[in-house]
Amino acid sequence: MSKLEAALDLRLFERGQRDLKLTEEGRALFERAGALLTELEETTAAIASGSAAVRGRLRISAPLLFSQTAMGRLAAGFARRHRDVRLEVTTDDRAVDMIEEGYDLVIRVDPKTDEGLVGRPFLHDRLVVVAAAEMAVPTDGTVPAVVRGGDPTSNWTIDTSAGEHTITIDPVLRLSSLVMIRDAVRLGAGAARLPLSLVSRDIERGRLIAWGDVAASNIALWALYPTRRLLNARVSAFLEFLRHSFPDGTPEELAAYLEDQS
Repeated sequence: MSKLEAALDLRLFERGQRDLKLTEEGRALFERAGALLTELEETTAAIASGSAAVRGRLRISAPLLFSQTAMGRLAAGFARRHRDVRLEVTTDDRAVDMIEEGYDLVIRVDPKTDEGLVGRPFLHDRLVVVAAAEMAVPTDGTVPAVVRGGDPTSNWTIDTSAGEHTITIDPVLRLSSLVMIRDAVRLGAGAARLPLSLVSRDIERGRLIAWGDVAASNIALWALYPTRRLLNARVSAFLEFLRHSFPDGTPEELAAYLEDQS
C-alpha cells in the first residue's frame, strides 16, 4: 500500500496507533476501483463458468418524460425477465456524472458529445405544434401558447403542406412537464410544441389537431455508459431489452407502446 501511495503521490490512509482510516482520496479510489474490480470479477466468472446469468444491482438515470410515460413498464418487464437483478431507476433531466454518482447506464435526449461515454440511440421522435380541435390554425396575429418553463422562444417555425410558416406566440402558461403541457392543450389553453409520440393518439382521435412539424426538430433518445468500465452483463441485458422493446425506434412505435399500457 505504501508503494501505491508513493506511485500516486497521495496519502490514502490516515495511520493511527491502532487503526487505519481512509483519506478522502483513498475513499474516492476505493469507490471507483471497487466497481471496476467487481465488474472484472463478474465477467471472468461468467466466462469461466460459461454462464449467461445476469445478477446484481443496475442503476439507471432517465429523463422525466420518458420515466413518466415508459420507464415503469420497461422496468417491470426487465425485472420479470431478470429476477436476480436489482434495478434502481432515478429521474433526472440534468447530465449526471455517471462515475461519481455510481450509475451503470443513463438515458438522455440528444446528449452532448462526451469522450467518457459511449452508446447509441434507441428511439427517435420529432416535435409537432398541436392545439385543441376547436382552435383554428392561425393565419396572422399572435397565438396563445403553453410552453415549458424557461423557454424564451417568441415564435415557432413549422413545416406544412404549403411550406414553412412562422407563428408568433404569446405564452399564457409556463409548465415544467411536457405531460402537464399536453393536458393543458387538451383543455384548450393554447397551442404547444410536443413530441409526436406523446400526442399522436390524440391527433388520431380528433382530440388535438396538428398544425405542422416543428422545423429541424428530430429528437433521439440515447442509452449511454462509461467507456472506462467493462460492459457488464446487466448493462448488456438492459440494452438488449431496449432493442427488443423498440425494434424500429420510431415515434409511432413509442406511441403504440404507451397506448398499450394506458
